[in-house]
Amino acid sequence: MIAAGVTAVAAVSLTPRPAEADTPWVSVSDDGYLAISIPAAAVEASVGQVSELAVEGNFGPSFAWAEYGLTRRGDLWWGALGPLKPGLYAYQVTGDNTKSLKDPTNSTTVASKPLWSTFLVPGESVRLLADAPQGQGGRVETLTYRVKKEERSALVWTPPGYQAKDPKGPKGADGPKGADGPKGPDGPKGPKGPEGPKGYPVLFLQSGKGQSATDWLDLGRAKQILDNLSAQKAIEPMVVVISDGDDDKDLKDLGKAVGDRYDVLRDPAHQAIAGVAEGGTLALRAALTGGPGRFAYAGSFSGLLTDAGGPDARAIGHDLKLLRLYTGNVTDPAYNATVRLTKALDHARVRYEFDGVNPDGGANWNAWQENLIDFLPRLFRNAPDHGPSAGHGPLKGEFHPPAPGTTPTPYVSEDGFVTFETTTEFKDADHVTVWANDAPNGSWLRIPMSRDGDRWRVTVGPLEPWFYYYQWIVDRVAAKDTSNPTKVTSEPNWSSFFIPGERSRLLSDVPAGQGGKVESLTYHSNVVNEDRTALVWTPPGYDAERAEPYPVLYLQHGSGQSYTDWVEMGRAKQILDHEFLDGKLVPMVVVMGNGNVPDFGKELLDDIVPAARAHYNVSGDPAQQALAGLSMGGVQTLGVLKDYPGRFAYVAAFSAWFGDGTGVDAAAINNGTKMLRLYVGDQTDFVQPFFLGSLPTLDSLGIRYEFDGVTPGPHGWDVWQKNLIDLAPRLFKR
Repeated sequence: MIAAGVTAVAAVSLTPRPAEADTPWVSVSDDGYLAISIPAAAVEASVGQVSELAVEGNFGPSFAWAEYGLTRRGDLWWGALGPLKPGLYAYQVTGDNTKSLKDPTNSTTVASKPLWSTFLVPGESVRLLADAPQGQGGRVETLTYRVKKEERSALVWTPPGYQAKDPKGPKGADGPKGADGPKGPDGPKGPKGPEGPKGYPVLFLQSGKGQSATDWLDLGRAKQILDNLSAQKAIEPMVVVISDGDDDKDLKDLGKAVGDRYDVLRDPAHQAIAGVAEGGTLALRAALTGGPGRFAYAGSFSGLLTDAGGPDARAIGHDLKLLRLYTGNVTDPAYNATVRLTKALDHARVRYEFDGVNPDGGANWNAWQENLIDFLPRLFRNAPDHGPSAGHGPLKGEFHPPAPGTTPTPYVSEDGFVTFETTTEFKDADHVTVWANDAPNGSWLRIPMSRDGDRWRVTVGPLEPWFYYYQWIVDRVAAKDTSNPTKVTSEPNWSSFFIPGERSRLLSDVPAGQGGKVESLTYHSNVVNEDRTALVWTPPGYDAERAEPYPVLYLQHGSGQSYTDWVEMGRAKQILDHEFLDGKLVPMVVVMGNGNVPDFGKELLDDIVPAARAHYNVSGDPAQQALAGLSMGGVQTLGVLKDYPGRFAYVAAFSAWFGDGTGVDAAAINNGTKMLRLYVGDQTDFVQPFFLGSLPTLDSLGIRYEFDGVTPGPHGWDVWQKNLIDLAPRLFKR
């Protein structure tokens, strides 16, 4: 059973903060919740007036880039997201899709992306990304060199204790190129071999297309990783050269410049190369096809080499001590390339190691940080193991979603990867995203889609088993996926899909013929003087002639919703069916009425309840009646409790608040209520401050209630489904 979870309330408030000049726009609580408060005036002063504002960052599944839309509250744009996984996050602020600006309250920078800022969510899994203690790290400096007549630059990390090469000493460039090459008289006494002191081995670390060498520092946290591993003595002392060169000529000229400037060893046994994306491709070519023997160690982080060129195992194997391949999951463009490369290497009998498929990483810096951490300790020494990283899996063959236009969307793979695809109606659009509840605990993110011919497409994941809903946002206008036949009556642009699994079992359909029935009940509303509709769930085996009437739960929706939402979005039928078949549910009838009226108490008691009793075999005994609702429906539920104490013995409110205690008869509530159970989402539920603020009122009045702690998730269906799952088995058992 998926129960309403218990989570401590974070010490950092996620409610809007005063819009002062020095107030951070973005802050992160100790437990990883992101709070955002951006002054509207600051945005307008920078980019002009905007109607929408989002924080773009690597918040999506597998750290994919996504847009998190903010809500305007008075003078602030507000939002809350989380908990985020430990890791480094980059972001920028964007209004109306095109008006981007940097957060001026965050001093971090990304040299290649002037509008980006970063923040680190700490955790044990990313401890190596934190700054090393003062004075214990290495040094990064810029090396200028020439390729033909063009001046270029690279970044060079030297380990703690390294001393610059004496320019007056014998030049490495002209001296012997071996393990015993000459050193400047004042140089470090680096690693020692049997024939005396040596220079340092060197790793050439490449960036990819559209990236910069500085990204390895700003986004890859290479300095922190090297500093921390060095302090732990987990790596050999080495010089690391970081560049964005894109060809073999550049690499040779860079190598010569490094040898001239730094005390490095030049024999292949002390040379290593690695890179990300196209930089990984360059590393593979250098190791396999660009004159094997230049590098003894090579690492490909999402490398894209698709043609290994018929590698010669004998030529390669003599000098290549380590070739290690890394790839993310199927959202990584290198995934299929890696499948093909491993087959070519196996066929050629070239020895290599594979780190396994990173299940939670795509082609991004969060994955490449892990790759670098795994790769560095294997260089210039005998590694203790040669297998994949913990939790990484095998390649399962190439991943190919159905061709565009050949299948309804979304396409869901067995591993929880979801491919969304539009029709051709948006072929002239400029910006298309899929807006779905795929953020932590069911919050909503907009994932950018890419143009694929006359369609737009994106693959995201892996998503956990659960019930998901989404819509397109096309040039800031919501649109439905017309290829998906699912519907939401109160929200016509939404579509839904389901990922099966144990976590989502209670939200799945039960086998045909084993569940209860959902029927429409038409009744006349005297409040609005019109005929209205409710939906009614009856349990399997419901007997309209049973001598003992069934207990009944009246279950209400929220603002902007209607009586259909608990079935179409809340999965109430599936939840009730499963819990009944699991033997956890007292046989009951559930009535889902329409709460969009000015006087809900009158509507409920004078119209809905009498209609339900007239058409179904349900009890009118307060001890056999329950009332629950979410958000607005929760406020309505608590209003009925205050105005009509004792009419319902079981009362529950999801993401609502009690309000003040004026005129409340606490004794009547306690005497007439067997259970008052309260639920609320976590810090991302905007109702939480109001909910928590009402608890002292209940306490001061002496009203008995149950609250087990917040349910992880926002003000949304992911929370309310869990609330119903927890509530229903508790009813009519006292």
